[in-house]
Amino acid sequence: MSYPVPVPVIERVASVKSRRRLSCMIGGLLAATALSLAPVPGASENVERSLRILVGVPAGGLSDRFARELAVSLQQTLGRPVRVESKPGAGGRIAAEALKHAAADGSTVLLTPIIVPVIGPLVFRNLNYKPTTDFAPVSQLATYEFALAVAADHPARDLRALIAQAKGDSRPLAFGTPAAGSLAHFLGVALGLAAGIGLTHVPYQGAAVLGNDLVGGTLPVGIAALSDLVPLHQAGRIRILASSGSDRSLLLPAVPTFRELGMASLEMVGWHGVYAPAGTPQQVIEELSNAFVVALAVPELRARLVAMGLTPTGTTPARLAEIMAIGSKRWAPVIKASGFSAD
Repeated sequence: MSYPVPVPVIERVASVKSRRRLSCMIGGLLAATALSLAPVPGASENVERSLRILVGVPAGGLSDRFARELAVSLQQTLGRPVRVESKPGAGGRIAAEALKHAAADGSTVLLTPIIVPVIGPLVFRNLNYKPTTDFAPVSQLATYEFALAVAADHPARDLRALIAQAKGDSRPLAFGTPAAGSLAHFLGVALGLAAGIGLTHVPYQGAAVLGNDLVGGTLPVGIAALSDLVPLHQAGRIRILASSGSDRSLLLPAVPTFRELGMASLEMVGWHGVYAPAGTPQQVIEELSNAFVVALAVPELRARLVAMGLTPTGTTPARLAEIMAIGSKRWAPVIKASGFSAD
């Protein structure tokens, strides 16, 4: 059974001309003063107080590390304090509810992966927030890829061999992911649909535990964010067979994409976006969006994010709303086919 080719959700930051304009903006900001860099032109008085960035993962998680790296550049761009506040738990729902009840004055935003605004409403029967009415999109910030890996001594040397092996086995192929209901989980479901093979999902409590079982050979296949698996691959302890981006990853240029291997329906990325509470004035939303775009254009920050497995983007609020709609349309049939739901 094949799965329809998804509409690409990556938005590359800008044309060369746009990047040059952003570079000029950054240059002007950095030249203003060594002590206090100039705020984004036209910043309103409504957002002169400190900015609080909520994240729904524990300190040290990818979203948290991303937010803290971004906060440094953003503070310089805005010319006011920016602090990151971790509210982990319930798959990001605690942080999402905190945003829902925050003042709609531009002082609080939520930095979150796709799981909260797109996957959550498709999975949870009882959700304490509704992204389309409780959140105001500000900007998509970055995308990230996923990878499929096996143990270093696995007999299948490539994805085609793995699929052929699975088709010849009467038992479903077990695949592990960092969590049930994660994007990696549903990418595995999409793989089964596209390749016409039976799969059994094995959920883990994070990518580290999954990696240990891959290395030990107790888990046949693992799917996780590419950045989580790269160190083990580079150390020769596991073997990544394919990545999910539109192009080969800069971190693993020798590894083919699913599209290259004839599985275009598995081309997909995760992403992080930033949201304000619903009701935030549009002028404030636009000012915040511009500030995030300018902050993400700082070369030093971009280099650090790429090293983390993130591809900086930066979009308008309207484009983030479009990306959410595309994501919902893309993942709804896969999640339905998986039969997975949660309270």
